[in-house]
Amino acid sequence: MEEKGSMMNRTIKAAVGMIAIAAMSVGTLAACGSDSSSSDGKGKVYYLNFKPEANDAWQALAKKYTKKTGVEVKVQTAASGTYEQTLKSEIAKSEAPTLFQVNGPVGYQNWKSYTADMSDTEPYKELIDQSVALKDGDKVVGVPYAMETYGIIYNKDILNKYIATDGAKIKSVDDIDNFDTLKAVADDMQAKKDELGIKGAFTSAGFDSSSDWRFKTHLANLPLYYEFKQDKITEQPETIKGTYLPQYKQIFDLYLKDSTTEPTQLSSKTGDDATSEFSLGEAAFYQNGTWAWSDLNKNGMKADSLGMLPIYIGVKGEEKQGLVTGSENYWCINDKASDADKKATKDFLKWVITDKDGIESISSDMGLTTPFKTFSDVKSDNPLTQAAVEDQNSGKTAVSWNFTMMPSEEWKNKLGSALLEYAQGTGDWNAVKTAFVDGWKTEYDAAH
Repeated sequence: MEEKGSMMNRTIKAAVGMIAIAAMSVGTLAACGSDSSSSDGKGKVYYLNFKPEANDAWQALAKKYTKKTGVEVKVQTAASGTYEQTLKSEIAKSEAPTLFQVNGPVGYQNWKSYTADMSDTEPYKELIDQSVALKDGDKVVGVPYAMETYGIIYNKDILNKYIATDGAKIKSVDDIDNFDTLKAVADDMQAKKDELGIKGAFTSAGFDSSSDWRFKTHLANLPLYYEFKQDKITEQPETIKGTYLPQYKQIFDLYLKDSTTEPTQLSSKTGDDATSEFSLGEAAFYQNGTWAWSDLNKNGMKADSLGMLPIYIGVKGEEKQGLVTGSENYWCINDKASDADKKATKDFLKWVITDKDGIESISSDMGLTTPFKTFSDVKSDNPLTQAAVEDQNSGKTAVSWNFTMMPSEEWKNKLGSALLEYAQGTGDWNAVKTAFVDGWKTEYDAAH
């Protein structure tokens, strides 16, 4: 995500990148020529890669595949934050990408006339859970190749120290399976912060652009998830009700109250500040995801000190709720490419996710967590990824990524401003409500 700022650019080098493509309205585009397949009838592959940090790995994979099969594979990588413009100009050329990427339902709207049905492809067939594919009716229009998970990362050592205190509210971290318990523990930790040697239960909820995405996007996903679940919404709605805004408020209030930092200081607090506070043992809880491990590891944290809890906001039945898992990285095959090129692209993708060279490149060199059965033997050394896998196998219901349906970057920014004003005491919660509910309709209408 561009909004994650420079912290993310550093994090992403060794971790799963969590990047959203800014949805741009795409005008009428020239149809791609169908004469781009090579003269030997084998077809060619042209992949417009989205992740700059994975460029070298993709170039190496392409060379290996060409050497093995004789099929030409071209990989071009868009500069960070320019994918949508690059795709728009490349797809209008006669030698257009045969394989490209969208970020979910909103990004898909721009490219729906270019997406081939992927239901007969190996990536779709090998999905552990086929419901994670991007569908348009019965048509499979995109298959995710990187899955990412977030929640409340916790420091096991601090939690164990807390559990040993007089009057501790839990006997084990497993007892935290709802908001009321999370709040009771955080409140008690805050009261015992000197005894525990911490500055607060939670790291700072910073609103610098390197950190604010955690609240205006990731935390905002929770009230959206429950509203969409209740109202059986599966596609981007024109309007939302804000049914679960009271729950959003109480988890945000907890972050503000039981914190290392005074709310008046949050406008300038960065993502690096939160990482540093958590790494130094100044806080027990830190809302972030699997991609945070490389920074925590660089700051000296040990893998066996880390765990991850679901983000509980106080909804009935949330004891059975899991972590938030999803993707913003969907492969799409260009439907306007020649049949030979489409076949070549499907064959290449099959090789990428089933051959040992492909599996090793994606899991080790790119550091991605994939949704494919063919990767089931791959063991990650990322403790947060291990926590995500345990959560998926626990029988709990994973929370889906609904922020891919947020109508625009502007919607997130206005929500972020209202949250900061509320946190600082210069605005009230009604402004958050207005940005959330009314802002949705305004931004939806503007985009349509």
